[in-house]
Amino acid sequence: MTEGPRYLVIHNPVSGRRRGAFLSDVLSEMSAAGCAVELYHTTAAGDAERRARDVDDDAFDGIVVAGGDGTINETINGLGSSSLPLGIIPMGTANVLAAELGLPISARAVADVLVQGKRRRIYLGNASGRRFAMMAGVGFDAHVVAKVSSRLKRWIGKGAYVWQSVVELLRYKPALYHIRIDNMDWHAASAVIANGHFYGGRFVCAPDARLDDPRLYVCLFRRTGRLQVARYGSALMMGRLNRLKDVTVVAATTVTVLDSADEPVQGDGDIVARLPATISIESGGFEVIVR
Repeated sequence: MTEGPRYLVIHNPVSGRRRGAFLSDVLSEMSAAGCAVELYHTTAAGDAERRARDVDDDAFDGIVVAGGDGTINETINGLGSSSLPLGIIPMGTANVLAAELGLPISARAVADVLVQGKRRRIYLGNASGRRFAMMAGVGFDAHVVAKVSSRLKRWIGKGAYVWQSVVELLRYKPALYHIRIDNMDWHAASAVIANGHFYGGRFVCAPDARLDDPRLYVCLFRRTGRLQVARYGSALMMGRLNRLKDVTVVAATTVTVLDSADEPVQGDGDIVARLPATISIESGGFEVIVR
């Protein structure tokens, strides 16, 4: 049997609704194909980042995250300057990065991708020192992420974000953010800074954004108020967001949110920074394992 790649698999056992049977199937397929796997189970927030930070590059051919976007976010922050590529076993609530990369979801197909080990170079975003793969956000979506219950996410998946969105909408306080995009000033009620074009699953926020494009795309929601938030959300779910005249998408290399001190900034579905914040693309790129 041909010897396969050596992987450290970082598994978040409480991520999403896919449990141990799916992971076991993937690992069995990988083992049958000759892969050597060291399995690490997280037990608390930050475990994935700490394990990735301590990884020996010479001991593995890659790191595989068996979890969702939050566990991936921890891992890419832990990897720092490591040259190891990242693989994904999608097990989270939304799996936005896996969708953006066009990764499969069946156990056999996921294992095949990891066994073949093809690499693709993408760019990562950085929000005040914290990496993100897919998007950062300020305003309404960041407040939803800050308040959503991790227990509810485990019970009802994406429905937890829908529920928290309704709760936040009821107590929404209109605000305008001062956002500087490559030396041009804008004001918006909320902003999503997209590195890829998918958002919250397979909804499209910034149609032109791609992971191999060394630019960010800032989706500016310019009008305030509960009615506008509901209108923007409905347009996003129906695929009509880019038809709204008060939604503007601007390509950028550096984005600075100048005011609203101490408000949350979400990145890949977790809070990664507080305002004021500077958000940019990291140079050099980052390798992921794809089919």
